[in-house]
Amino acid sequence: MSALPPLLRVQHLVREYTLPRESLWRSPATVKALQGVSFEIQAGRSLGIVGESGSGKSTLARLVMALDQPTAGTVELEGQNLHALAPGALRQARRHFQMVFQDPYGSLDPRQTVERIVTEPLYGLQVSGSIARDQARQQAGDVLREVGLRPNDLDKYPHEFSGGQRQRIAIARALVTRPRLIVADEPVSALDVSVQAQVLNLMQELQTHHGITYMLISHDLAVVNHLCDDVAVLFKGQIVEQGAPDLLFSAATHPYTQTLLQAVPQARPGQRQRRPRRADAS
Repeated sequence: MSALPPLLRVQHLVREYTLPRESLWRSPATVKALQGVSFEIQAGRSLGIVGESGSGKSTLARLVMALDQPTAGTVELEGQNLHALAPGALRQARRHFQMVFQDPYGSLDPRQTVERIVTEPLYGLQVSGSIARDQARQQAGDVLREVGLRPNDLDKYPHEFSGGQRQRIAIARALVTRPRLIVADEPVSALDVSVQAQVLNLMQELQTHHGITYMLISHDLAVVNHLCDDVAVLFKGQIVEQGAPDLLFSAATHPYTQTLLQAVPQARPGQRQRRPRRADAS
C-alpha cells in the first residue's frame, strides 16, 4: 500500500435531489442518488465504478468533476477540496482533471474543426496564461499523434471520422491540458465491439506514458477488468463492494455483484493480463 497521499480522495459523498411538490399539504419528496460514498485513487492507477443504470454512477462523475454540488461530503484532488474553491481557482484547477464522455457523436460540436475542439480547454482554462494560436495548434497536433491520428486532421470536422476516431479526438481534448486525472464516463459503450479494445489499449498506453489516473464509469465488467486496478461496485448510491478485479470477480460476496457477474459471463474474471506499471508519480 502506497505511503503517498492519494491523488483523488472522495469522502462521505451524499447527493440528494428534491422532486417537484405533488401536494400543497405534503413536503416534496427527495431522491438519494448517492449515500455516503468514499474511496481513494493513487496517482497513476485506475478505479472502475460499476453498476446498472440508476445506481448513481453518472451523478458521482459529475460531482468528481465539480459540475454539481454535493449535499454533503468532499471531493479532494491533490489535497484541494474542489467544491470549496472560488470560481477562478476552480477554473485554474480544472486543467488537472478532465472528462471523456460516453457519446463520441454528441460530445463533439459538429460545427467546429478538430483544432477548435481539441484546443478549447487551452483557451477556456487559460493554461499557461494567454496562448498563441500557433502554439495551441502545435500542442493539439502533438496530442492527435499520441491518440493515433494525424496533425493534418486538425482542419477536418467530426463527421469526417468514424466513431472510434471521434472518441480518440475526445481523448485528445482531455489530454491537451496534461491532466493528472481523467474521468471517463462509459468511454467505449457507444462503439463497436471491434473498436472498444483499441480505445481501451490506447488509454492504457497513455497511462503508462503519462502516469494518468483514471476513474472509469462503466456498466460493463469486461471493460473494467481490462483497464482497472481496482473496482468499486455502486448499488443504489452506495459502494457495496470494492477490490482488485481478479479477486472481486472471482470471489464476490455481495448479492448485487454476483448478479452483475452472472449477467456478463464474458468478463472472464481473473483472465486479465496486467501491463507493466509506470513508477508512481511524484
